Amino acid sequence: MTTPTLPAPVADNDLLHTAFFKFVRLDDADAVTARLRELTQDVLGSILVAEEGINGVLAGPVAAVHAFEQALHTDPLFAGRFADVTFKHSACTTPPFARIKVHRKPEIVMLGVDNVDAISKKGIDVSPQAWRELIAQDDVVVIDNRNSFEFKLGKFKNAIDPGVDNFRDFPKFIEDNVPLWQKEGKRVAMYCTGGIRCEKTSAWMSDMGVPVYQLEGGILRYFEEMPDADKDWEGECFVFDNRIALDTHLQETATTPDDVYGGEPEWEWRLQRARRLEEDSD
Repeated sequence: MTTPTLPAPVADNDLLHTAFFKFVRLDDADAVTARLRELTQDVLGSILVAEEGINGVLAGPVAAVHAFEQALHTDPLFAGRFADVTFKHSACTTPPFARIKVHRKPEIVMLGVDNVDAISKKGIDVSPQAWRELIAQDDVVVIDNRNSFEFKLGKFKNAIDPGVDNFRDFPKFIEDNVPLWQKEGKRVAMYCTGGIRCEKTSAWMSDMGVPVYQLEGGILRYFEEMPDADKDWEGECFVFDNRIALDTHLQETATTPDDVYGGEPEWEWRLQRARRLEEDSD
């Protein structure tokens, strides 16, 4: 494994954020969980482990993050199952996390639909470069596969907000609209922050009779690979950590939890949780 490419102006002694996931069968998920706890002693963040794979966000000094990523690729216990995991990096001004948690879960992302096979099924991956061309097509419906408070903060131009406050509510929006998309001959292009929600959704949608395209690596990869991402993106990208939001150059903005959740009664519990996380990190 090569040393990770660092987003400017990250230096060796600065904090680096890394996000990653992999859908892969883990019959030894308990053992994987235990090993990941051993490998994350020098970083902070969260990793979810289930029989369908892993999903993680971590931060720490560059050397510590690099050491973890190398171990994920090469540790003998993992037997090469994570050797092709890719990492999405971003800089940190605010420490993103206050502790490390490695959780054993039934699923690494909860769609709210039973028995979705995201290991052997998935949608059509679209590179950031091809995404720009795809979403400009008249027969493409661009779906934001995130919560409404994330959409409110920033989105791809012409994207549709499904109007959900939790990812588990997303399937109803799809089921309500697929017949119309089929009738109109539409293709579906969806995106999310890092790609995992789209992979789970597209696996579920694989037999619904509409072509489903997904932005490979999500918004974070788009920002990383497209220096002029602001041609297609309006606003900021919400992130689920103490930084709150990033701009199209993957730099932390001045956005606060009140900017994201304030004034919406149904999001009050999210606002209070964000404030508690800020206090824990002080």
